[in-house]
Amino acid sequence: MRQKREDVRNIAIIAHVDHGKTTLVDELLKQSGVFRENQEVAERVMDSNDIERERGITILSKNTAVYYKDTKINIIDTPGHADFGGEVERVLKMVNGVVLVVDAFEGAMPQTKFVLRKALELKLPVIVCINKIDRPEARPEEVIDEVLELFIDLDADEEQLECPFVYASAKNGYAILELDDSPDNMIPLFETILDYIPAPEGDPEAGTQVLISTIDYNEYVGRIGIGKVDNGTIRVNQDMVVVNEHNPDRQEKVRISKLYEFDGLDKIDVKEATIGSIVAVSGISDISIGDTLCSPENPQAIPFQKISEPTIAMQFIVNDSPLAGQEGKYVTSRHIRDRLMRELNTDVSLRVEETDNMDSFKVSGRGELHLSVLIENMRREGYEFAVSKAEVLYKKDEKGKLLEPMELAYIDVPDEFTGTVIEKLGQRKGELRNMDASSGAYTRLEFSIPARGLIGYRGEFMTDTKGNGIMNTLFDGYAPYKGDIQYRKQGSLISFETGESVTYGLFNAQERGTLFIGAGEKVYSGMVIGQNGKTDDIEVNVCKTKHLTNTRSSGADDALRLTTPKVLSLEEALDFIDTDELLEVTPKSLRIRKKILDPRLRKRANMKQS
Repeated sequence: MRQKREDVRNIAIIAHVDHGKTTLVDELLKQSGVFRENQEVAERVMDSNDIERERGITILSKNTAVYYKDTKINIIDTPGHADFGGEVERVLKMVNGVVLVVDAFEGAMPQTKFVLRKALELKLPVIVCINKIDRPEARPEEVIDEVLELFIDLDADEEQLECPFVYASAKNGYAILELDDSPDNMIPLFETILDYIPAPEGDPEAGTQVLISTIDYNEYVGRIGIGKVDNGTIRVNQDMVVVNEHNPDRQEKVRISKLYEFDGLDKIDVKEATIGSIVAVSGISDISIGDTLCSPENPQAIPFQKISEPTIAMQFIVNDSPLAGQEGKYVTSRHIRDRLMRELNTDVSLRVEETDNMDSFKVSGRGELHLSVLIENMRREGYEFAVSKAEVLYKKDEKGKLLEPMELAYIDVPDEFTGTVIEKLGQRKGELRNMDASSGAYTRLEFSIPARGLIGYRGEFMTDTKGNGIMNTLFDGYAPYKGDIQYRKQGSLISFETGESVTYGLFNAQERGTLFIGAGEKVYSGMVIGQNGKTDDIEVNVCKTKHLTNTRSSGADDALRLTTPKVLSLEEALDFIDTDELLEVTPKSLRIRKKILDPRLRKRANMKQS
């Protein structure tokens, strides 16, 4: 007999990047009494890793739970970035409804559309929360119309169009149901969740079924599977069978050694859990996303959508530069291989393949951001390695025609820069689909563009728009190959010899282009130390000192003025490198280098290519 479990609600909070969903979860935690009155609480407490905090983005979905009026509300905070879309698709299988957070000024954005489409396809009820209504430029009424238009565009049914709207300022800790209500606290949002999100259903007497939707990893207990109990009851020491809809051969007998539920920010040990509970299970070493834990009497897998395929790949290579091994703690191919394999424990959109070369691994992901976050994490953990330029993954159709991944790029730019952006994306095989100049001094452009056309463009885009442009992209399937694209208009300035950069050598080199290094830095032959103003690569000697004579003193160098070098961030460096270059990544440094360091061998290789 299927029953409803009225004392539980399972919701996911979905939104575009930076529309305030993590701050909203903070407030729900605070106002439900998870924290003590005098407890110091970090802002955006759900973004637990350093990169999430620095960039202000959520990368991994997080589980938490709050209590309101004797009802446990399990909340899953999801990423808003399309590169982490795989995370969003999966967690929606655990919930019975979603809270869609939309910025009261920015309105519905591309990723809003992406996550909302997934929720509507699964027929989940939606509560729309218009956040940041305290912003002076907020325009909540217009944003409501935009959201409703978005619902209609995505073929929402009558019931979904009748969704409730709540207005909030997560930062100031209040929600209201009508714009002229006086703000007080988050109770209106709590009440709307209880009224509108259905209680989970299942058959408590049937055989146990738990679909694993996310994986956590802990060095002490290994992999932890997180999922919702769909039917039956799960208990500690219970014998279970693991099955998977996409892998019919999988039938593994396991025993539940530890079972947890979420309470606030903690996992608490429980002896058993029944329908509607979101649980974490440890002790099954090879548990993975999409697995169903079942009673042995009737093992039936729960249907589960396949995980989105990677569209972009990079080589992760053992660092063999003259400065190799000086700054990193983990430098060997075994270290790098083990770390990449460990990443597969939690990141299901990632692929790692071994290559013919023992020292090189092909790593494929959902986009440049996806891979750059992995590189940054490894770097902080003490790894040293080199990576190649990102390349897109092509496919062939039945007739053998080459297909490439396409992206939809949504760009908001001040009117004065629209011409430049349209011209630049046109050169990269972008096709302008739509242009809307209705929102004040900004124009919204919509392009269809090959994924490779966006590789290396973000840095240029920020320069072209003086930092005022906003660009968001969304995977848009595969299409026939659009032709060759010339990536970089400028060549590299390459160090001619190994040593330490000095002011005199740099002063002569800076006339040729933009420098990436200052004086007193270690350089080696074949290392890229700047960008040439022209299209070809030039070798420069930045270690060159001035010959001393009786009339010249070494102090004369002090008068030479160097321009401030352009220090590249990880993203900028990944954008900048060309196909014959590598980025050397260590915990302390990022250095760009030619794949072939020897100038004679490099010339020979270039002659063969041309």
